[in-house]
Amino acid sequence: MDAQAQSQDLREKFNAAGQGQVFRFWEDLSETQREGLLQQASEIDLSEVDGLYQNLVMGGAEEGQGLDGLEPAPYMAHPSKGGDLEAWKKAFMTGEDTLKAGKVAAFTVAGGQGTRLGYDGPKGTFPVTPVKQKSLFQVFAEKIRAANSRYGCSIPWLIMTSHINHHQTVNFFQEHDYFGLDANEVWFFSQGRMPAVDADGKIILEAPDKIAMSPDGHGGALRALVRSGSVARLQERGISVLSYFQVDNVLVRAIDPAFIGFHVLESSEMSSKMIPKRDASEKLGIFCVQDGQTKVIEYSDMPAEMQAETDENGVLRYLAGSIAIHVLDVEFVNRVGSGGEFQLPFHRAHKKIPTATESGETVKPEEPNGYKFEMFVFDALPFAKNATTIETLREDDFSPVKNAEGSDSPQTAKDDQLRQFARWAEAAGVRLEVDETEKPAFDFEVSPLFADSEAAFVTTWRHLDPKPTLEHGTYLE
Repeated sequence: MDAQAQSQDLREKFNAAGQGQVFRFWEDLSETQREGLLQQASEIDLSEVDGLYQNLVMGGAEEGQGLDGLEPAPYMAHPSKGGDLEAWKKAFMTGEDTLKAGKVAAFTVAGGQGTRLGYDGPKGTFPVTPVKQKSLFQVFAEKIRAANSRYGCSIPWLIMTSHINHHQTVNFFQEHDYFGLDANEVWFFSQGRMPAVDADGKIILEAPDKIAMSPDGHGGALRALVRSGSVARLQERGISVLSYFQVDNVLVRAIDPAFIGFHVLESSEMSSKMIPKRDASEKLGIFCVQDGQTKVIEYSDMPAEMQAETDENGVLRYLAGSIAIHVLDVEFVNRVGSGGEFQLPFHRAHKKIPTATESGETVKPEEPNGYKFEMFVFDALPFAKNATTIETLREDDFSPVKNAEGSDSPQTAKDDQLRQFARWAEAAGVRLEVDETEKPAFDFEVSPLFADSEAAFVTTWRHLDPKPTLEHGTYLE
């Protein structure tokens, strides 16, 4: 079928589905604009969109979440919090063996822009370290390089971009020579998109040649892994474990042997990390069990009084906060990402969506005027066999960069890195002046290539001769 026939066929399908308004400006568009509109339209599964509208908008299928029978999820406590030290040692060794066998890949969800940071570019390119101002991507690349070196393996790094930042992201890696990684071991693919619909289920045009499309959520990562061919490539390589994390978390242990080991030992299809919530109002999803299934309940879906419940020791019952760090079985990703019986549910969001008027002008509404649909990766948990949750330390694994100022900002991420470096130095016997929050009195930086954990820092430092002086501007690599 030639291009003109394909164009006609697609437009007829939209007309037959009652979505012909998408092409209402067709006659006024240039050839380039028509090609762009057709490309967007070709991404849309019309029957899926209609089903979501009928179920989530008209049917109100998502109104409220049943909490009957809900209980806090069990988790493996960290050794420093009373966890079984021998179990953690066994998990660590199992994870190391899995890495040495070449069965692990890293996966970063990196579709976002730095808009909330006041930064014009993909969030992964944002400079974040205290001395060298390395980007988030460089920090992760060096953590993967450190693991490659330690375990004698080559860990593929899968990076899911979005329609708005894919080319910028790829170009950034090319310009920086992949930060020392083998270019063939860095795999890029784009996240899927979904159209927004109005209250009548009509797909919204943002401009005469532009459908109001948005990413399908971090849960869309699973089907993007399948559709991009990445799962097939992993299976061809004999890789069975995928270490999942989001691009804005500078402290994340991108390759964590103990976490991988627990996942393997428990024969888990999806494992998760939790941190204890600071207080009942902290805005984290909560790991729970309901009807024998592990799931994450969004903080907005659990009543405040329920979140505030405590046990006999005054500790929050619903303590286990979700921080979007997972280990996934590749075959499980293939099963869930392929749809069918295991299709992840979509969620609706009522949003203000820029819309093209009948004259073709784009207007920004003052009130929500349409619905977006997205999936959440933690919704895969109920489908997973032997879902496992382990405790991690906030100060060593979680410092997101989301806001320009205040909490979860570049400043808090910098401070958290400095505190981590200072703790490592103290463990190696280096005495530093720190304030009441354990932040050192000066800025210095430790590259993951020097050490990516406290144990690695102590070992590397012990073998240095002479040992450098830690002072303002010191950089260890």
